Amino acid sequence: MTTAITVIVDNIPSGDIKGEWGLCILAEHRGSKILVDSGGTALFLKNMQKMGIDCADIDYAVLSHAHCDHANGFPAFFGSNSKAKLYIRDKAGEDCYGKILCFRMYAGMPKGMLSKYPDRIERVSGDYMLTDGAYLIPHKTKGLSEIGRRDGMCRKTPDGWIPDDFSHEQSLVLDTDKGLVIINSCSHGGAVNIINEVQQTFPDKKVYGLIGGFHLFNKPGSEIREVARKIKETGIGYVCTGHCTKNRAYSILRQELGDIAVQMKVGYRKEI
Repeated sequence: MTTAITVIVDNIPSGDIKGEWGLCILAEHRGSKILVDSGGTALFLKNMQKMGIDCADIDYAVLSHAHCDHANGFPAFFGSNSKAKLYIRDKAGEDCYGKILCFRMYAGMPKGMLSKYPDRIERVSGDYMLTDGAYLIPHKTKGLSEIGRRDGMCRKTPDGWIPDDFSHEQSLVLDTDKGLVIINSCSHGGAVNIINEVQQTFPDKKVYGLIGGFHLFNKPGSEIREVARKIKETGIGYVCTGHCTKNRAYSILRQELGDIAVQMKVGYRKEI
């Protein structure tokens, strides 16, 4: 049975279909339509309309992580779809900030969204089966707070500021005819870590592909090449990346990974 992935929102536009800093991906899998993230505005609804996709037909919605450029469209989603629940990690909250020098700026989901839509939001923990052949997998790698500290990402807690450990981040994993396909919109915990986490979670299955941003736009070339080398070592056969990877890092990944690397953009569609 074919699985289809369509990019609804990304930084790179396509023709008259606009892009923005954010990500929204539609996965059609075993008869279900799963929306991963909603971009930074309600643009995803306009793009869906231009692509001939009816938002009301979405069966499930998933928040990959609790950042504004992935969650801000969900209030509009709830107004356009009356049936799909939004699945978020149990650790997700309105508490994500970015730090620049000594300043902290809110970078989380819309304030008040969790209390305004309690009947539409489902919190999950551990490995969670969303529907037939589709799973939500959290990070299992230790020490991810060091990545948060390095990248200036933090969370506000009652006890003060802490580095983000990305316990609010999750991967949608689809079991396809070619193997497991991972969708993780920013891969803050590390693209290679995510591939390895999923492989360890499903040791009897092959990981075929990874789709999403890799948060490499601000990393030096040497680090990007090291990420590419480690991705190649995992043996996966398909990488589609964009958004927070951005063009410079994508060009380096393409040099290192060759044809298995594909540039993400609005309107891109992949059948697996």
